[in-house]
Order: sequence, then structure tokens, then C-alpha cells
Amino acid sequence: QVQLVESGGGLVETGGSLGLSCVFSGRVFGAYSMGWFRQAPGRERTFVAAIDGSGRRTFYSSTVKGRFTISRDNNKNTVYLQMVNLNPGDTGVYYCAANPRRDYYYDRPMSEYEYWGQGTQVTVSS
Repeated sequence: QVQLVESGGGLVETGGSLGLSCVFSGRVFGAYSMGWFRQAPGRERTFVAAIDGSGRRTFYSSTVKGRFTISRDNNKNTVYLQMVNLNPGDTGVYYCAANPRRDYYYDRPMSEYEYWGQGTQVTVSS
């Protein structure tokens, strides 16, 4: 059974940086493309970034492009999200998710992601 465990969230001031990690277990990590999503209080969960199974191709939402970087280490079964120049609009619970279509990396529907982590809270103060 696949498990995803996020870590690295916390409280940061506007303009600060944070790095999130998500450890994957239970299957062959490289067989899955991975995505990061976030959910602000009272709002729907939205796409943040995705990376294909090889780690060579990435895609970002327009709101984070240029500030966030998704990457993965298939030897460590881990996907990362490095966030810089954070603002209060980035506040929310961040989730990683695994998509069994390893070549996908665009803004795929959430329904395609088969496994989800429990989420980690990111709070950006003004």
C-alpha cells in the first residue's frame, strides 16, 4: 500500500522561504508522477506543481511559477517543493499526491492522483 508523508511546513514571514518534503513508500516511486496541491481555509484544493516520473519535466500553476521549484530524488523516494518569496496568499495545507501515469506532469485533474498525503500546514504572516 502506498503511503505519502509530508514534512517541512511551518510559519514564515512574507518574503521568506520554506522547503517541503514528501516521502513515498509501498511501490516503485519512479513509476509515478507527483504533484503538490494546496488548500487555503474555506477554499477548494488547487494545483501547485507537478513532476514526471523521471524528474526531467515539471509544470507550475501561474501563481507560483518563478517562486516554487518541484524536484524529486528517485533514490530517496522523495519529492520536494522549495518555496521562496512567500506571501500570505500561499498560506494553506500543502498535500503531495501520486499519479500512476508516470509521464504526466501538466495540471492533471485531482481525480487522476491515486494516493495523497495527510498534508502539512504552511502559514505566511504579513
